[in-house]
Amino acid sequence: MVLTFVFLLIIMGSTDSRAPAGFAPIAIGLGLTLIHLISIPVTNTSVNPARSTGPALLEGGIALHQLWLFWVAPIAGGILGGIAYKLLGAEAAKRPPIAGEALPG
Repeated sequence: MVLTFVFLLIIMGSTDSRAPAGFAPIAIGLGLTLIHLISIPVTNTSVNPARSTGPALLEGGIALHQLWLFWVAPIAGGILGGIAYKLLGAEAAKRPPIAGEALPG
């Protein structure tokens, strides 16, 4: 959930109209790489819930019983990340521009 939260903040921030154009793919790719480098050694994570569904259906048992968490946690993290970005973005839009900064819009 936390990793999805952070990943959504990266995606929203890098694709915002106030972000420099053309750098979103780099930020998103490096963010996803970092998520994998951190979480795979710890939890054998799967960032894509659909990718977790196939092996769980084939394996059955405990994997199938835990499958709900692979769907609920990313959805909850995404919702919380979207809310947090909206709140943080609204505050950033209110601040006065920094000298030399391009004005939005």
